[in-house]
Amino acid sequence: MVKLNIVILAAGKGTRMHSDMPKVLHEVGGKPILAHVIDCAKSLNPAKIIVVYGFGGNVVREKFAHEDITWVNQAEQLGTGHAVQQAAAYLDMDSLTLILLGDVPLIDGQACEKLISSSSSKLAILSFIKSEPTGYGRIVRNQSLVKAIVEHKDATQEQRAINEVNTGIMAMPTVHLIKWLTQIQNNNAQGEYYLTDIVALAVQDGIDVVAEITTDEWSVTGINSKVDLAQIERELQKRIAQNLLQNGVTLKDLARLDVRGHLSCGRDVEIDVNCVFEGNVTLGDNVKIAANCVIRNAEIAAGTQILPFTHIDDTKIGENNRIGPYARLRPGTSLAADAHIGNFVELKNAQVDIGSKINHLSYIGDATIGKNVNIGAGTITCNYDGANKFRTIIEDSAFIGSDTQLVAPVTIGKNATIAAGSTITKDAPADALTLCRAREQKTIVGWKRPQKIRKN
Repeated sequence: MVKLNIVILAAGKGTRMHSDMPKVLHEVGGKPILAHVIDCAKSLNPAKIIVVYGFGGNVVREKFAHEDITWVNQAEQLGTGHAVQQAAAYLDMDSLTLILLGDVPLIDGQACEKLISSSSSKLAILSFIKSEPTGYGRIVRNQSLVKAIVEHKDATQEQRAINEVNTGIMAMPTVHLIKWLTQIQNNNAQGEYYLTDIVALAVQDGIDVVAEITTDEWSVTGINSKVDLAQIERELQKRIAQNLLQNGVTLKDLARLDVRGHLSCGRDVEIDVNCVFEGNVTLGDNVKIAANCVIRNAEIAAGTQILPFTHIDDTKIGENNRIGPYARLRPGTSLAADAHIGNFVELKNAQVDIGSKINHLSYIGDATIGKNVNIGAGTITCNYDGANKFRTIIEDSAFIGSDTQLVAPVTIGKNATIAAGSTITKDAPADALTLCRAREQKTIVGWKRPQKIRKN
């Protein structure tokens, strides 16, 4: 198996982005542009990935601190050839080198594999046909072989008529690349060191230069502006939607879906318009997602219905639940089966067991809810005393009347009933009615709020 080194060029500032953020850190599909390129590189099983960075400095490195990457700083941006020169000392002489661009997020791994297979003893270039090639380097051929790549600003009128253009992605034996990098010059209109000049050097050395034409222009399209960013985002979402449709998911409108991470769907899943999926989301069989929902890092089991305008974040949901509309499930929440979470209900770090119902206008935070519990409208768990948080436990088959405040830490016993309008500050026993009615308003002079408990 051939040893592969991959160099990713990611040093550019991206002036046309009009942003202080490095261009390669802008997001497509919920992750940085550069992350897409790194993922493609990793799929090719290289011995080494080298990223040449520059603008933004350590901000780029820190974003990918978890990756096994060799980082090389291009302090001055003097062209693509100069960028690869910075990486030369880190390349393995017995390898093939693949050059990728850090601003091309839809790069196709299969096209890269084909390029690599063509480069065992040659310089292989990825090209495409552009109907309006202005601004692109032209592929100048001598019959089937390439004899030069000429940048647009340096091209003659005859060369500018060529519509086969360079993508900047290429592969070659590293031993040749190292030699050519010492020979390239900056005698051009920009005063830069063009990596494309190695084509002429290869021809001079009698090394064949081939161009593999891709028909997928989006897969080699770089991002240079916010317009480009928006267009690539739409193209990515279109591809995700088409893949979901091909796998049996029903989408009401494929143009009104956003997946900013990974979405896995079972059979007969239905997704209405304007839904956003972030992070890792799994939808089981027969899950129905209504319009205008935002779901992040969630597992939703079979048969569950999510009604409109529901927000779900870092939550695990069991089978046959009914959630929404206008519900919010915050991190740490889990639902067993057959629960109902209704309109304007917010759950945070709450565990709700089988068959329980919280149907209206309630906040349940830091709570454990048993089986077949009914929580009336306007109920809240008072989990925060201004400094520390405490837990509420509601045991099986309890009934909590409307407009009740449960001041944690407190336990409501099995089959207990809490009368509407009660403020419960002490544990309520099982199988009994507990109520609290204040007869008068009191003021306690000198009372002080609790202070935060220091943790060792």
